[in-house]
Amino acid sequence: MRDVQVNRSQLAPSILPADIPELSDDECLARLARAVETPDSARLDEVAALIGRLAVAIE
Repeated sequence: MRDVQVNRSQLAPSILPADIPELSDDECLARLARAVETPDSARLDEVAALIGRLAVAIE
């Protein structure tokens, strides 16, 4: 049987949220702080995406 090499990095989906623009960690944290200052259920998706963006940076 012949071995077949596969480049798995091309197959894996990105774990970075697609709807968050390229931000530095400081910019992301500042944006998250502004988003949670006043409770607004309309911004929950943004808050979740920013938390996800920061969690990826920590890993």
